[in-house]
Amino acid sequence: MPTTTTEAAGAVDAAAMIDARIAELGDWRGEMLARLRRLMKEAVPGVEETWKWRGTPVWERNGQICTGETYKEVVKMTFAKGAKLADPARLFNSSLDGNVRRAIDIRQGDPVDEQALKALFKAAAALNDAAAKPKKATRAA
Repeated sequence: MPTTTTEAAGAVDAAAMIDARIAELGDWRGEMLARLRRLMKEAVPGVEETWKWRGTPVWERNGQICTGETYKEVVKMTFAKGAKLADPARLFNSSLDGNVRRAIDIRQGDPVDEQALKALFKAAAALNDAAAKPKKATRAA
């Protein structure tokens, strides 16, 4: 959650920019981005929306969860720590060669497994949360 006036303004601006991107696209990509955004907010209540890299919606909680990029033929969701996430529904279909990120490319007409995607969003947020918790000091023997 934003803690300063500047951060709060940035969150509002990011949400407005994402709204504008969805409206600007005006096609299936905008509809898909709006759908993915809704699913993210349902899965990770209070998720922070940011706007980075000159026009990329990013969802964060204790670090980046994923991006929502739009291209001519695909809407791409890139998970910052995707390689560390279990993917039993096999949603990841792009950027599989790296050892950090994983992505999901969605093309027009592709089905979206909403429950599996929400589970992936939750798992990515939980991974960030676990990394953000301070480590307990161990006692010397």
